[in-house]
Amino acid sequence: AGSQRPTVTTTAPRPGLTHRMPLRTPTLAVAILTTLTTALSPTRQTTCTPTMSTTAQKTKTISQIFPKPPSHWVGDGFHVWPVFGRHAFTNTISPFLMFDYAKPKHFPPTKDQLGVGRHPHRGFETVTLALQGEIEHSDNKGHRDVIGEGDVQWMTAARGIVHDEFHSQKFRERGGTMEMCQLWVNLPKSHKMTDPRYQAILDASIPRVSFGEDAGYVRVIAGAHGGATGPAKTFSDVSLFHVVVTSDAEVEVHLDSPASHNALLFAARGSLAVADQTIHESQVALMERDGDVVSFKASPKAQIILMGGHPLDEPIANQGPFVMNTQAEIVEAVNDFYAGKF
Repeated sequence: AGSQRPTVTTTAPRPGLTHRMPLRTPTLAVAILTTLTTALSPTRQTTCTPTMSTTAQKTKTISQIFPKPPSHWVGDGFHVWPVFGRHAFTNTISPFLMFDYAKPKHFPPTKDQLGVGRHPHRGFETVTLALQGEIEHSDNKGHRDVIGEGDVQWMTAARGIVHDEFHSQKFRERGGTMEMCQLWVNLPKSHKMTDPRYQAILDASIPRVSFGEDAGYVRVIAGAHGGATGPAKTFSDVSLFHVVVTSDAEVEVHLDSPASHNALLFAARGSLAVADQTIHESQVALMERDGDVVSFKASPKAQIILMGGHPLDEPIANQGPFVMNTQAEIVEAVNDFYAGKF
């Protein structure tokens, strides 16, 4: 597999999906404010030849497999599993903070606005992947958007932003299956108070690296793999890959993962095996930092997400939607929010 030249593909925009929506008045995100007060067919194809290492690659091994946690609702629109469990907001998984996965769930047509109303963030980034359905976003910086199947929303809260996340109006009216995940990426101390930023990363702009004829592909959202570089702009060295197995048989997958980087493998659909250990559906495995490639066998039709990045190794102070380095900075964030400084 290491000698094959991967095919890098980009897809054209899907017809019929509008990415500019009128700003609507959202409901209050009561639960979050309470927390504050209490504590895909490609149309063109290019082929690249990756630069091959002159030294032998070392495969990363599993450090630990996290147990599957109980699920809960975020607002009234997203039924999620907090995948990192007790490791969330610890340096064990740095530069990542938490990861919520909403398994496929059918929603009937409704006139109700389902999701999470206006709420603040400071000190980190939220990365939302729409696997099925449509998610509508608006914020107090003037960004208004809808992401659909295959799209990614990369929002940098930094010094402060107030936003909402709902099922899109079109999705609510027709009903359908919603499947999504949201990753929180910590910002280095030096960038926590930078200006907020919003990136709407459409599926059309995400390169695909094939790992075998009719076997599947890797969507490179952030970082680099197989000669492709993801479109996401990041403040630290972060990789985010979405592995899609199209084969009806088990396949081997090899992903670039720089030495010293944390790497986490999440089985969104199906399962994967690393050596003699199996990561079952909805489980995540933390890899040892030693090594520069992550290799595994994926089950037929599996979908796997790799999250990788250089650990920040900085203090983490968090309360609700704020993540800073000290408790004093958390108090400042709460005060700034209520003073209207976001």
